[in-house]
Amino acid sequence: MCIIDWKTLKDMVPYCRQHIARLEKVGQFPQRVRLGNGPRSRTGWVYDEVVAWIEARMNDRTPPAGAAALQVPAE
Repeated sequence: MCIIDWKTLKDMVPYCRQHIARLEKVGQFPQRVRLGNGPRSRTGWVYDEVVAWIEARMNDRTPPAGAAALQVPAE
């Protein structure tokens, strides 16, 4: 298991901090993990959970119009 910081998350998901926080609040994005006990402790996200979230978004896509016509027939 790997914990990623904001900089790495931003490279993976092009959303601003506020939007990520809104998605977390309503349960539509993986929750961050607090790495310390203090009020200003570092936080991060579990890499595997973020990758699973991205994959779920990709699997929910609908194929583009005409995609069936672009498929190469099997030989």
